[in-house]
Amino acid sequence: MATSGELTMTMDPAAERIARFRALVEEQRERAVRLAWRLTGGDRAAAEDVTQDALVAAYRALPRFRDEARLATWFYRILVRQAHSYRRWQRVREAWRAAATHAPTAPPVAVGVADPDLRQRIAAALGRLPQSQRDCFLLVHGEGFTVREVAVIVGKAEGMVKSHLHRALTRLRADLDDLRGFEERGG
Repeated sequence: MATSGELTMTMDPAAERIARFRALVEEQRERAVRLAWRLTGGDRAAAEDVTQDALVAAYRALPRFRDEARLATWFYRILVRQAHSYRRWQRVREAWRAAATHAPTAPPVAVGVADPDLRQRIAAALGRLPQSQRDCFLLVHGEGFTVREVAVIVGKAEGMVKSHLHRALTRLRADLDDLRGFEERGG
């Protein structure tokens, strides 16, 4: 089967877009769920829901898609917006729950770290980043997107994405500075 970028204009434009969209879903679904998982704080069910909502939104918007960007990049922009919307509503729900039970909310889980205390610290440090910095950081360092792709996904200039990445790394290094000393001592 042809990939989403390989189909040619041999059929009518609407049919071609649908075929490219199907190929996109097949190629990118797991990556999209993984990114949504990171953006929703490590909640698999929420990641599946956000991905599904993004796919539905993208399918509905398909007639308005212009070939100015790659279909995958356009879709990831929709996915990031869906994840932001989910996180906003999740914070509201958690605030109401916490107010009702007087219980603190748990921070999102950091990916790929075995030590639960360290994972908690990394998640807390990521959680303290402004959303735009956190998104850029997770898209580049968590999902392997290029700066150019992230710029399209988040709708900002490449220079702004680089600035967000630099600021995120600076803040994370400052927040987790004592870990660097631990590594240098051979811990």
